[in-house]
Amino acid sequence: MAQFELILPKMGESVAEATITTWLKNEGDFIEAEESIVEVATDKVDSEVPSPVSGTLVKIISNVNDVAQVGAAIAIIETEGSGETTIEAESAPARAPAIEEVVAEIETKAAAAAQTVTTSAPNAPIAKNSNGRFYSPLVRSMAKEEGISQAELDQITGSGKDGRVTKKDVLAYLKAGRTVPAPAATPAPAPRIPNIPVAAANPSITTSAGDEIIEMDRMRKLIADHMVNSVQTSPHVTSFVEADMTKVVLWRNKKKKSFQEKYGEKITFTPIIMEAIVKAIQDFPMINVSVDGSNIIKHGNINVGMAAALPSGNLIVPVVKNADQLSLLGITKAVNDLANRARNNELKPDEISGGTYTLTNVGTFGNLLGTPIINQPQVAIMAAGAIVKRPAVVETPEGDLIAVRHKMFLSHSYDHRIVDGALGGMFVKRVAEYLEAWDMNREI
Repeated sequence: MAQFELILPKMGESVAEATITTWLKNEGDFIEAEESIVEVATDKVDSEVPSPVSGTLVKIISNVNDVAQVGAAIAIIETEGSGETTIEAESAPARAPAIEEVVAEIETKAAAAAQTVTTSAPNAPIAKNSNGRFYSPLVRSMAKEEGISQAELDQITGSGKDGRVTKKDVLAYLKAGRTVPAPAATPAPAPRIPNIPVAAANPSITTSAGDEIIEMDRMRKLIADHMVNSVQTSPHVTSFVEADMTKVVLWRNKKKKSFQEKYGEKITFTPIIMEAIVKAIQDFPMINVSVDGSNIIKHGNINVGMAAALPSGNLIVPVVKNADQLSLLGITKAVNDLANRARNNELKPDEISGGTYTLTNVGTFGNLLGTPIINQPQVAIMAAGAIVKRPAVVETPEGDLIAVRHKMFLSHSYDHRIVDGALGGMFVKRVAEYLEAWDMNREI
């Protein structure tokens, strides 16, 4: 018999860890090669991890709710063969978490020593590592929701591996009654001006008969945190342009039947708008950037994310990679493929990461325009509204005429730390110009 260490594989760009959500097999079960053995969750997507080998699951190293690092062993599978232990080549990074935790602990202690003695506020962020313990994203999220401070969290007895605090520990602590540690002595605050009411940070909600309390699912909580973080990080500005889509509408109406017969799929307005965005990014490359502290990262690739609504009502943003290297046909196929697999929850982690700009089509829901929130760490996002018929003044050699035109609003939200009004406004105007100059005789 030989023992094989099941390694947590790479889950996509910038994903360094994942939370174990469900073991699909128990210790002692036999596993076929390529059979899913465990479900894991990252801050981007849920995935199943298949076993590379056939054998018996003899030991589960990372339990449910544990956070495992990419490259770390999460289980041991006993296989047929020699008695030597086999380890995947990627297992070397398994030692990295210990080093990262030590560095994080040193940084945490150094930061604490540099600060003056202050009261631990309930709304302060929860550290990933504190007092030599690692806190998973789930535990940190629960502490934030319940208003548990760092000092309070540090005193909870952990039942997980190496004394880690688990979801069960936090729930037991809340059920038993919280013990808030006494704050350190601080100078007496300045007298408050009387008769000025102070609003509570988290006002309580009064429910009444007929109200239904619905707990957010995991994805909705992640979306909520992502949106709040974006608004707190970037000063949002939105510019609006109305584009004349008449040529695009007439061309699509003429081509959509033959397109579907030839390629077996529909051509929608999304890839057409995406192509115009790509051309505008090539004209204004400083829109295709991200912010890293005080540095601006100017991306060489143009990876356009497209916000897609899931049947659950949640939102996901699959990414068309290297969109500037694709033809309209290529973009159309990529958009249709990603949209279909998003609805069926079949996207891979790498397919929803690495975006450099995002398009959201609010017109799908009949909305004329919207003010989208930037998908961090990008600096801009565009919303395309519904295409509607409007009377408009059309200039002709014989004079101005009033005609029925197909119009669409484009809403461009951008990070005013990096993108000024001139750049943000010129960019969305350029997208509209590319759409309005559509070639009616264009072949796909």
